[in-house]
Amino acid sequence: MKLTTTCAVITGGASGLGAATARHFAAQGAKVALFDLNEEAGIALAAELGGSFHKVDVTDEDSVSAAIAAAKSAMGKITATVNCAGIAPAATTIGKKGPHPLHTFQKTIDINLVGSFNVARLAAEVMAENDPEADGSRGVIINTASVAAMDGQRGQAAYAASKGGIVGLSLPMARDLARSGIRVMAIAPGIFLTPMLQGLPQEVQDQLAQDVTCPKRLGDPSEYASLAGFIVENGYLNGEVIRIDGALRMQ
Repeated sequence: MKLTTTCAVITGGASGLGAATARHFAAQGAKVALFDLNEEAGIALAAELGGSFHKVDVTDEDSVSAAIAAAKSAMGKITATVNCAGIAPAATTIGKKGPHPLHTFQKTIDINLVGSFNVARLAAEVMAENDPEADGSRGVIINTASVAAMDGQRGQAAYAASKGGIVGLSLPMARDLARSGIRVMAIAPGIFLTPMLQGLPQEVQDQLAQDVTCPKRLGDPSEYASLAGFIVENGYLNGEVIRIDGALRMQ
């Protein structure tokens, strides 16, 4: 697969890692369809990139199914799906106000894990209808895990569990979809300068950067995006999780 002929669905595409991925793909000639709840930012970015925007709740089957159909109509086909939609609430198992709110845990799992699978399975159904390339390839799915899946910190029980699920999902899904010529990969980012972190005081950002082995800085979303592009184009990458974290290992 080549980015120049890729037709990609990108969830969480209105900001952060998703927006960076959309920009990188579009700059290489790909067609992009952005899935997000943020209409204002999503519509603006889609117009900038010559793509389409679809307001989507990734946890809702009907919402995703309709958006997948609309994205296919807009681009002609779907050959790549990059799942970047997610949330990262912080709560300890027992805190000052009592036990971890169950609804927060459930919501995190629903958006980060169930939502990713929901989009992936429905996109895969459409990808399976593509004419195969010379090597039999019909598409690629990239899910976003996190180093928290392996090195979860205090207050990350829900987030780490959701991302651990993404890690566990990669290989069996790749095996399921092999007969359809669809690859499945996951990227596990370290600490990236997304809108979530940009709201922190500079001294906090600097301290987080010092925990990175090399280079001692936060990741740039464009680096995630270029890795996603590399995965699309490297047809032998399948069923694996790639850490992109500057050798960060959280204590």
